[in-house]
Amino acid sequence: MSQVAETKGADAAPAPDATYDGLRLRGLTKSFAAFTAVDDLDLDVPRGSFFALLGPSGCGKTTTLRMVAGLETPTSGSITLAGQDITYAKPYKRPVNTVFQSYALFPHLDIHENVAFGLKRRKAKDVDAQVQEMLDLVELEAQARKRPAQLSGGQQQRVALARALINKPEVLLLDEPLGALDLKLRRSMQIELKRIQTEVGLTFIHVTHDQEEAMTMADTVAVMNAGVIEQMGSPAELYENPRSTFVANFLGQSNLIEGRVLSRAADLVSVDMHGINVSVPVDRSHTDGDMGWIGIRPEKVLIGEPGEALDAPGNTIPGGVISDVSFVGVSTQYLVRMPWGQELQVFAQNTGRSRLFSQGEPVELSWRPEYAFLLDHAQDARAGAQKDDE
Repeated sequence: MSQVAETKGADAAPAPDATYDGLRLRGLTKSFAAFTAVDDLDLDVPRGSFFALLGPSGCGKTTTLRMVAGLETPTSGSITLAGQDITYAKPYKRPVNTVFQSYALFPHLDIHENVAFGLKRRKAKDVDAQVQEMLDLVELEAQARKRPAQLSGGQQQRVALARALINKPEVLLLDEPLGALDLKLRRSMQIELKRIQTEVGLTFIHVTHDQEEAMTMADTVAVMNAGVIEQMGSPAELYENPRSTFVANFLGQSNLIEGRVLSRAADLVSVDMHGINVSVPVDRSHTDGDMGWIGIRPEKVLIGEPGEALDAPGNTIPGGVISDVSFVGVSTQYLVRMPWGQELQVFAQNTGRSRLFSQGEPVELSWRPEYAFLLDHAQDARAGAQKDDE
């Protein structure tokens, strides 16, 4: 898995740009009048990685992509690619290609000619052989002589991808590329895009507001909010161990419960959660304060009848009452009102091993301490919860 380093606040000096063969952003800022869209961004994207910029509308992800593409000029900062400073280079002089949500195919040209367009403009050799190779890669060799209007949305997207890849860019930029597709097709294209990226070995930078899309395809995800990167890492790391309330809420769903820190040991932090003592591993505790938000993902919470032995030693929370039940096939999603008035979400897998609960029934909840995390109480517990419906 690719390792991506953000250098803000790091003690070690960054390596000289001339020795770095990936994409490097340093102090990248873009302001529009009084609004700062991207704020002093430092980012390294290793060569050959599949990298996702994830965040809600207005967070700065598309502006960052446009600066890399040369479609926006930075207010300050630098962009280097494969050791070359491209901060102010013209878009056509950058070894970068972009695939947009609107495929921008030439309607009067067939698929072969659409893919060949860039090569023919540069008077390249062996155009037909290169086009054939690229159409094979995107599995459209049988459609070569059709016009774009005769293809499905997913096929048109693959044509746009082939047309960009045939130029052999250092970096392929993908700006919400699957946004125009329906849900089923979008999921199959996620797998297809990852296959193609692995096969060609190029750097893909994918901008999206869709958390599932980012987590399905990317080696590394950077969650952006208000022009800065909140957290960056592998999809599993971000989901299992979020470091801010925004990340906890934006990536999936989280229960965030107020708690007061009682003690800190070498490996565990002990927290009073409305009169119940719960534990959080030190490496999942992200606050130094006396108060915090105890976080637990809904699928990590076990639910049972009062007094029932649940397989999650360490944290048992009595006194819950089912306030809502939603059966969604693979799981049943409960809302459980706790004695302190908060409703907690519980996602119980429908394995058939335990019975379904009904609204109004008393229950107990439990979770293993190693699944919990602790966040800074100064952060808004609702941050990131309002997903964008772009």
